[in-house]
Amino acid sequence: MTVATLALPVPLAPPLARPGVGVGAVARRAGVNLGIGCLVPAAVFYTLFAAAGVWTAILATLAWSYGTLAWRALTGRRTSGLLLLTTAMLTARTAVALAAGSTFVYFLQPILMDGLVAGAFLGSLALGRPVVGRLAGDFYPVDDELAARPRVARLFGGLTALWAALWLVKGALGLWLLLTQPLETYVPVKAGLALGVNVAAVAATIGAAAYVARREGLLAR
Repeated sequence: MTVATLALPVPLAPPLARPGVGVGAVARRAGVNLGIGCLVPAAVFYTLFAAAGVWTAILATLAWSYGTLAWRALTGRRTSGLLLLTTAMLTARTAVALAAGSTFVYFLQPILMDGLVAGAFLGSLALGRPVVGRLAGDFYPVDDELAARPRVARLFGGLTALWAALWLVKGALGLWLLLTQPLETYVPVKAGLALGVNVAAVAATIGAAAYVARREGLLAR
């Protein structure tokens, strides 16, 4: 799906008046949430993996995520859906890996999770409730009126399909690497793969969202 297909030629209803928000403000908010939810936990893991071993990295990453949740709750800050999702996934894979006593199981789980998440995203499309629409509040204040606008609804659907496809690709490549490469090679290569896919997806998401937001008068010039 291209950016052009995400917009209707004419809005069905005039947009309600809203205070303009600049692209920079949206990008900063997105960067903070992505950093807290994804990038910092990954940095913690891969740093400790190299310095102290895999189990230390696993447990420290989980502790960091729970510490972040506690800090945001105690300081009255909004907890992003992305951070909650990341923490839930880390909790599940750590518990299963500890029960199995296997690091292979730990690294296999996110690959399987990629497939499950992709399936959940596609299922949300089939139900008419795209997941991206539910996570959008982490990056821009979205209410029911805004979410119901045709352009915005098409944007949420298109981005949900995009992320589902990227998760399937990442999971397939990750499985191939895990089965064919030693752990010392798998960890850094998988990290680079995940980072590349995520950066590309975020760039496409921000570009498409900014295009639609401008058409809807939601971004300050």
